[in-house]
Amino acid sequence: MESRDYLEMTFRSINCFSDDGKLDVNELDSLVEIAMRDGEIDDNEKRVLRNIIDRLTDAELTDDMQVRVQSLQEQHGI
Repeated sequence: MESRDYLEMTFRSINCFSDDGKLDVNELDSLVEIAMRDGEIDDNEKRVLRNIIDRLTDAELTDDMQVRVQSLQEQHGI
């Protein structure tokens, strides 16, 4: 059966952005934790994470966030 964690990730990302209008490293990590529940990040989860990362503004791309995004790209091909 296909994982539907990507749906939860999408819903939670909406909550993160609507909370204060920005996504921080801890919120991104919480989304990655959902994706990693089954031990891997599948294609649907990668797609959701890419869409989230693509929407980050310059204000959100702090040094910590840039390091985390680069790590995700290197480790998981996101």
